[in-house]
Amino acid sequence: MYSVNVRDHFMIAHSFRGEVFGPAQRLHGATYVVDLELRRTELDADGVVVDIALATEVLRSVLGELNLRNLDDDPAFTGRNTTTEFMARVVFDRVASRIAAGDLGPHASGLASMRVCLHESHVAWAAYERAL
Repeated sequence: MYSVNVRDHFMIAHSFRGEVFGPAQRLHGATYVVDLELRRTELDADGVVVDIALATEVLRSVLGELNLRNLDDDPAFTGRNTTTEFMARVVFDRVASRIAAGDLGPHASGLASMRVCLHESHVAWAAYERAL
């Protein structure tokens, strides 16, 4: 399996509901470093997995929709705890939609799977991955 990874970051504020979250029930911030890994079993005719520049642009655009926002105020997340795990899936789904719309160009047609990893810090992260 071949893969290409691009990286960016975004900053959010949010709070959680439930005793399990302790002090994180209060409003707090997070800065996530995001790795987007795109995979395919064989390289395309040009010898690439995907156009790295387009992958970078798509990731930046998706994260821009979330950056510097209080997720508690976003109707898309009403009633949800926007945990790192949950947000990894949100980013995954939004990037997958952009791939389906053709935003990664013709190289993306052979993508087999994708992984989105959100790094909370240098010692903790969460990810979501699946076939495309």
